[in-house]
Amino acid sequence: MRAAIKAVLTRLPLPRTPPLLSSSSKLSNVWNSHLRLRVLNNAMPQFGATPYVTPHILHKHYAQAHDYNDTSNLIGHDIAYFSQAGFEMDKIHLKRNAAPAQLYEDAIRNEGAIISSSGALINFSGKKTGRSPKDKRIVFEETSKDNIWWGSVNIKMDEHTFEINRERAIDYLNTRELVYVFDGFAGWDPKYRIKVRVICARAYHALFMHNMLIRPTEEELANFGEPDFIIYNAGQFPANRFTKGMSSTTSVEINFKRMEMVILGTEYAGEMKKGVFSVMHYLQPVKFGQLSLHSSANVGMDKEDVTLFFGLSGTGKTTLSADPRRQLIGDDEHVWSDTGVFNIEGGCYAKCINLSAEKEPEIHAAIRFGSILENVVYDPYSRMPDYDDVAITENTRCAYPIDFIPNARIPCSVDKQPSNIIMLTCDAYGVLPPVSKLTPEQASYHFLAGYTSKTPGTEDGVLEPIPTFSTCYSAPFIVLHPGRYAQMLAERMAKHDVDCWLINTGWTGGKFGTGRRCPLKFTRAIVDAVHSGALKKAEYEEFGVFGLQIPTALEGVPRELLNPRLAWGDKEAFEREVRKLAGMFVKAFAVYEKDVDPKVRAAGPRL
Repeated sequence: MRAAIKAVLTRLPLPRTPPLLSSSSKLSNVWNSHLRLRVLNNAMPQFGATPYVTPHILHKHYAQAHDYNDTSNLIGHDIAYFSQAGFEMDKIHLKRNAAPAQLYEDAIRNEGAIISSSGALINFSGKKTGRSPKDKRIVFEETSKDNIWWGSVNIKMDEHTFEINRERAIDYLNTRELVYVFDGFAGWDPKYRIKVRVICARAYHALFMHNMLIRPTEEELANFGEPDFIIYNAGQFPANRFTKGMSSTTSVEINFKRMEMVILGTEYAGEMKKGVFSVMHYLQPVKFGQLSLHSSANVGMDKEDVTLFFGLSGTGKTTLSADPRRQLIGDDEHVWSDTGVFNIEGGCYAKCINLSAEKEPEIHAAIRFGSILENVVYDPYSRMPDYDDVAITENTRCAYPIDFIPNARIPCSVDKQPSNIIMLTCDAYGVLPPVSKLTPEQASYHFLAGYTSKTPGTEDGVLEPIPTFSTCYSAPFIVLHPGRYAQMLAERMAKHDVDCWLINTGWTGGKFGTGRRCPLKFTRAIVDAVHSGALKKAEYEEFGVFGLQIPTALEGVPRELLNPRLAWGDKEAFEREVRKLAGMFVKAFAVYEKDVDPKVRAAGPRL
């Protein structure tokens, strides 16, 4: 029996990082046995043993030669560009817009990736498993300096330092045998889209951007021409922390004059996605005069009515915008243009923590061949992902093309103006109503505030709810002053008579620990009432300190739920929590007071 187990284990490829294994079901003992056997086998020749890799992969130079010829020819007239940029074309092999199957092969062969039981590629981002906002920089130069909202989000970098880091990135890429290039689009509307080129050294990063950007047709690729924006991703190589302006060995920087981004010292793929969004967050208002938004969006199949959903992590943005009776335009980044709404991306980047087919069937089903699971723990034998295991990180992710979602609208755009805006919050203090109808001034106020709350248990040491105010629901990606986005939003809402609703998916009947989370079925009933028009026709009453208009009755939703004061048994405790939260709003909004209209300032809580 032991001989049979040993024979099986010696044929399993050994992942590079032990934490990939599930921490459940006694797998640590199996891992240790696996290690001992592999060390033994490496030390002692195994005569007559069958290799676990195929001869095709063993002869990697033969296997890859055909790939080089195919993909290098696609570069064509762009060869001159790479030479001028500093790439040593006689030393590196370029793969441009390689097929997912080729990228799978390279990631498995060179990066230790594995194929999951569902066909998705599982790969790992190394030390950094999330974005590095403190290491994000914007180059201070004459073409953009007067538009940027400088501060803790947009930290200045001088042009000389950018050139040093750019040179460092290209020098590193020149040491790689394989360099991947992906050319794609950001923005589904041809009038406002930009051409993006990604240059990287990992197949996993190339596949990620293949999924997240809009994939060009063969004709579009042949006629791609010069890109509008270039990402040099040398994330495996550190920044020199002694270079002027560097705070660590990680550097993520954007130069709007050169329209380039350089990544050093982090292999987290999300930096590229959000880099593209930051560029669109700048270009759409400044160059095109359109409003870029960190939001999801869907459209009704019958009435073709469009709804935008704003919301931070944990508020239900992804869940509520996924509606079988409506088509998904996109789950994260959009532009509200003069003619309608369009998605910026060609894919989705969804959180995988506690993912299940029952809770989120569309996302679960999208994790198949062509998609990427990032930093997800897996069973080494079945290759089944363990979405509940956070041994690597809680920020486990999957990236897949949006057409993997059955009810996605392709192309991801609609030539209709929004009818409704839903601003989502998860209030752990249990005082905000489940739904409120906002005036235009209140919509601007809450858009600038961007409130939700972290709850106890989400992080070590969090003993009571922590308020989070992320302006425009996108603080880490803001490029212009928040007031500029808010003004554009207000103008578009007024022009097209758009209704705005504040929906609280958080606690009711008490704060976290005493009350309960608002049941999803009631939140869905509220969203359905928004879309049917029933909520617009309801009767309203004013909700105290916050001055919000709340419905007095709504079919399918209990009366005491609609007015949170009725749901609390301890009325004095309720009033204390209301005033406590209102004070937090006032303090957080003070940053924007001098830059907004007096009517917007007056739309907040009244203490």
